[in-house]
Amino acid sequence: MRRTLTVAAAAAALLVSAGPLPVAEAGGAVPVAAGRWGAHEAESFWTPERMASARPLPPGPPGRRATAPRDAVAPEPPADRQAPVDPWNPPAPGSPVPIAPVAPAPPLPPLRPDEPGGPGEPEEPVRPVDPEPGPDAAPAPSATPTAPTPKPTPPTPTPPTPVTLPAPAPVRPALPRIPAAGPGVGQDFGGLPVVGRMFLVKGGGSYFCTASVVASPGRNLIISAAHCLTGADTQQVAFVPQYTRARPRPFGMFPVLRSAAGRSKIWIDQRYRTQGVNRAAALDVAFAQVGPGPKGFRVQDVVGGNRLVTGAGYAHARATLIGHPSTAARPRLCVNRTTKYTSTDSRIPGSFLRIACTGYPGGTSGGPFLLRLNGRTGTGDVVGVIGGWKTGGDRPDVSYSSYFGADIRKLYEKAVAGAKAP
Repeated sequence: MRRTLTVAAAAAALLVSAGPLPVAEAGGAVPVAAGRWGAHEAESFWTPERMASARPLPPGPPGRRATAPRDAVAPEPPADRQAPVDPWNPPAPGSPVPIAPVAPAPPLPPLRPDEPGGPGEPEEPVRPVDPEPGPDAAPAPSATPTAPTPKPTPPTPTPPTPVTLPAPAPVRPALPRIPAAGPGVGQDFGGLPVVGRMFLVKGGGSYFCTASVVASPGRNLIISAAHCLTGADTQQVAFVPQYTRARPRPFGMFPVLRSAAGRSKIWIDQRYRTQGVNRAAALDVAFAQVGPGPKGFRVQDVVGGNRLVTGAGYAHARATLIGHPSTAARPRLCVNRTTKYTSTDSRIPGSFLRIACTGYPGGTSGGPFLLRLNGRTGTGDVVGVIGGWKTGGDRPDVSYSSYFGADIRKLYEKAVAGAKAP
């Protein structure tokens, strides 16, 4: 409830299908021109000084970013506070859990020709065709040869201008050390490039929620919780990869794009919008299309992307949870197993992923549940985002996610189709 401030199955293929863009509600007055919203506008507003002085988005009414007591800004727990015991998987004393590098996740499968957004059937090559003789055509030549009329020499064709491709995306710096700790013990760390915080132009500027890059053909999608992006003030939102207070925008800012009609390119299941955060808690997932950063590169080309996995089940022996606590200077990482939680509250139906990880208060909504986190690439398989049951849970030491099944896959398909790269 508290977090709005803020592939395990081989059969989980990523398909593409067309779908309409959702209608974003009109926002209020903003200090940036409403006609344009790009990386340069975002960075002009979000100077390092303004980012340093920004505050978490305060709680709001139900159905917006803050919906329950856990949505309120929670203080960062003292570093020396004893972490509560994991109720499902108590750690053995002195047993570190390092994150071992594994093989990188396989790339997205190519689109089939018959899929919307796929390459389609190859075009028939154009061949020159002699024109049919018209009524004024000259008669056929006689058998007696005659001297041919000299033809003018055609002009030498001008060679095409070579196309200069943009320089490759900058090489990502070495990843920060990923802390090793007992299962369920959250620790602050330097972050991963693929995970970041979202910033909102509202008043003097605020930040809220966590998001991460999800691999897509257009290389321009992020994933977060739906309850983070259903508000009326999502017109000027920017994603900031690997935000820390010491280095507020190491890769720049990537703005959530808007259509020509001014609608933010955010995909949320319509049932979540109409039924609300409780009745539709099982659909608390959102995708958003972000534009290029200030140097013109797509976000996935700059920081990489996690592979979306659906239908992977609820129980995972080792999942990594990452989120940006609202008042913390750095993001938080925790490793533990996940279990299935079926709600007994008739007002919040459904089954959800559950993980016991200490210190995930407001601001961590939308943070990814990752399997097979690769210590070399800093990416993994995303099977959940903090949200779902009570918009992520009613305690900062136990977190939840909507289950990534067929509904989430269909939503991803719509986002892919609607966010095709130009």
